[in-house]
Amino acid sequence: MTRIQIKGGEYPIGKIFGKDFVFRIPLYQRPYAWQQDQTEELLDDLLSFVGDGNEPVDDLNPYFLGNIVVIKEDHKPDADVVDGQQRLTTLAILLSVIRSLTDGDFAKGLTEFIYEKGNPVEETQDRFRLTLRDRDATFFQDYIQKEGQLQGLLSLDEVKLSDSQKNIRSNTASLFKRLKEFPKDACKRLAQFVIKQCFLVVVSTPDFESAYRIFTVLNSRGLDLSHADILKSEIVGKVSSEEQDKYGKRWEDTEELLGRESFADLFSHIRTVYRKLKLKGTVLAEFRQYVMSEVKDSRTLIDDVIVPYANAFSDIREANYESSKGADDVNTLLKWLGEIDNADWLPSAMLYMSQNTNAPDELRLFFTNLERLAVMQMLTRSSINERIERYGRLINAIQKMADLYAEESPLKISRDEQERMLCVLDGDVYNLLPKVRKYVMLRLDSALSGGGATYDHGVFSIEHVLPQQPKAGSVWESWFPDSAEREQLVHRLGNLVILSRRKNSSASNYDFDKKKASYFTKDGVSPFQITTQVVSEETWTSVVIKRRQTELVTKLKSIWNL
Repeated sequence: MTRIQIKGGEYPIGKIFGKDFVFRIPLYQRPYAWQQDQTEELLDDLLSFVGDGNEPVDDLNPYFLGNIVVIKEDHKPDADVVDGQQRLTTLAILLSVIRSLTDGDFAKGLTEFIYEKGNPVEETQDRFRLTLRDRDATFFQDYIQKEGQLQGLLSLDEVKLSDSQKNIRSNTASLFKRLKEFPKDACKRLAQFVIKQCFLVVVSTPDFESAYRIFTVLNSRGLDLSHADILKSEIVGKVSSEEQDKYGKRWEDTEELLGRESFADLFSHIRTVYRKLKLKGTVLAEFRQYVMSEVKDSRTLIDDVIVPYANAFSDIREANYESSKGADDVNTLLKWLGEIDNADWLPSAMLYMSQNTNAPDELRLFFTNLERLAVMQMLTRSSINERIERYGRLINAIQKMADLYAEESPLKISRDEQERMLCVLDGDVYNLLPKVRKYVMLRLDSALSGGGATYDHGVFSIEHVLPQQPKAGSVWESWFPDSAEREQLVHRLGNLVILSRRKNSSASNYDFDKKKASYFTKDGVSPFQITTQVVSEETWTSVVIKRRQTELVTKLKSIWNL
């Protein structure tokens, strides 16, 4: 196995923008995003180091610009920038601005750090020290890197520019406005300082995976480059040049639909649909291995996989499925699924919705059963391996168009699983994990209110009616003289209510009438049906709790068809 070499070295900008490097911003990188505040902060730092004195530039303290990470082979100048495009691009803009404010041999000298002119005798083309992403490369060359075009850039109508081009224009305008007030000699001195006394550490490796890992280690503030960015380069990059803009835009529109973080999650969920097993390596490696190896054509991968799954993911996440009929029922189920304490159900949901988006009745039936399955696993505390194995079998059944509602279907829960589920619901619900008991209580309350309840309150708490530790001499002791019976009932559904406020330990021991008047309600009203039922009771005894326990468990059995 060939050993990957990682090299690092400190270089002045004169070497960075010299013959040793030809930088290229790959397609997977984000667009140029620095804005005026970041650009002006860099300029202020540089000016503070240069100072106002006449000290020779070579004697000034050097300025460290940080690290950049590149993919580069030995003895070849070509370098793909994994980290550092914002600084490199801004430095190129700065040198171009200073060139426009100077003249003669000095300006010509600066051009050599911006691009190497082609030679018609040798039939060579201009070679730019830095080439931006394909969408911005020509724009950057025409207005920044070639001579005499800055005024043309500043006169452009911003409305017609992309966001990255707007940033290039506004940063150029900001630097030009600041530096044109300086004497020409001060601008020259600044350029010399940048070229000779500003340094970058270049970390290079010929292998993308190792470059990506290096960047992860160096960038302690978090990874800006996601596997989605890398896959964009690999997938869109394989589309013919005639259609690359079309598919690049389709990709970026899809990313905008979901947002950057969720878009990165999308590829993990798609991987699961194809792999059906727990992730063992990286999402990037397994997406290549199990998805791209099966769907080899990039256009098909975007049109028939990424975009439909993204649309399904958006509808599921936002509970915003649209249809002329039945959409409300589907979205209600999606909202409940969104409250499950794990997202392992999502890939199967995305697969089914992408295939049945025009069949609301089929979606309602599927999501009714999927929520039931997800709740069973949540209540019985199925392990992550058990969940992924089960959903993997469900994905396989969907793909094979099997009968999802047959008794042996992985979507259906067995009699044993139903009994285990009921055992939890009829037990000490309060002792479940907070998110699980909240789910059960709110799901129950929604059903008691006819299914129309919405829960937008900022704070929920689950409270006992019969206190956990009744005060000596209180009415609770007279109603529950048997401590063993009290302990057997106190944490069960029949003794619990929902409050739209934080738990108040001092109020938990109030007598029943006071709790109803000042703790369970506000101005005598509660937004929760499950709490309103309690307020209507005259007393709170073991008989009441047991009756209520039976009623509530029966209701849950009806919700989940147990």
